[in-house]
Amino acid sequence: MITRLFGATLLALAAQQGVVSAQTLKIGVIATLSGPQAPLGEQIRDGFQAGIDSLGGKLGGMPVELTVIDDELKPDLAVTKIRGYVEQGKVDFVIGPVFSGIIAPIVKPVTASGAFLISPNAGPSTLAGKGCSPDLFVTSYQNDQPHSVSGQFATDQGYKKVFLIAPNYQAGRDALTGFKSRFKGEVAAEDYVPLTQMDMQSEIAKIADAKPDAVYVFLPGGLGISFVKQYRAAGLEKIPVLSAFTVDESTLPAAGDAAIGFYTGANWAPNMENAASRAFVAAFEAKYKYVPATYAAQAYDTARLIDGAVKMAGGTDHAKLRVALEKAPFESVRGSFRFGANHYPIQDFYLARVAKRPDGKLQTEIQRKVLSSDADPYAVDCKMN
Repeated sequence: MITRLFGATLLALAAQQGVVSAQTLKIGVIATLSGPQAPLGEQIRDGFQAGIDSLGGKLGGMPVELTVIDDELKPDLAVTKIRGYVEQGKVDFVIGPVFSGIIAPIVKPVTASGAFLISPNAGPSTLAGKGCSPDLFVTSYQNDQPHSVSGQFATDQGYKKVFLIAPNYQAGRDALTGFKSRFKGEVAAEDYVPLTQMDMQSEIAKIADAKPDAVYVFLPGGLGISFVKQYRAAGLEKIPVLSAFTVDESTLPAAGDAAIGFYTGANWAPNMENAASRAFVAAFEAKYKYVPATYAAQAYDTARLIDGAVKMAGGTDHAKLRVALEKAPFESVRGSFRFGANHYPIQDFYLARVAKRPDGKLQTEIQRKVLSSDADPYAVDCKMN
């Protein structure tokens, strides 16, 4: 059962629905579902639902009451909505959000309510180390990691000077930290832009002036679409573009052929060769009619993680569930997957490249493995209370 709840309607709708059976899992999905970044939230929403569908509509053998909440990419509003939701009654899990600027303020309201917060995307460094929480799990990555893939690749390619661009928020800062952690050359410039900026002409002019060996960009959602189109229009294709979350399946339909050949660092791509991934992609595309990105894949894994943990725990006892979640008892679409001591994944990372499929659709495709069983550097500072 899916309920879409927005703002003040939360409590009123809950009252109309009545008390949920003790044998029902109560799960909220909070994601950005409006504005230019909505495609990212839609991927998470649809990926999580695809995970439930793959298990016959139940998780751990239990029916699911699923509530979808739009955070509108506004931290204060996200806190208000999530508090209204968890205060209705016992919530087992909250899934989300997309952005690190949203996860930071909702961790305490969610976990203080007795629910687990499982993030299928946002993985800020601030919550991976000293700010870690026993009831917070991240099924995606620590924000630095996908970006360090391109840092390593740029070093391997012998690039001497790279121009860096990212949005001016926690994930953007983590992104460039991640890239620099493995890049041994010179940073030509480190340019931070507002998360709402859609015109990239100024940044592209700076790139042209700097004449770097390559460009590294983390520009998710609408930012990435604008950058790709304007970069191609500027005729700078001789300067290779490395990225993460700039060219992916959430942006490719709008970016179009201008994105072909751009590189990205990722923990998964639709051409991943394992049975779990193939089944996920086939079922997802059949139902939703678009190509899933890592956002959807990680949300799908999240649903299957919950399924395995509830089965292992024999129900929803909180302490037993935490132990079960830590064991990651599910088959990931990524293949190798386990949690580190800070509840962030240890997994492989790849260099992928945008290509056109025989059916005309665009997708990212794995070119090579760059990092094996990679653990984030902040876990050593995590002391679970």
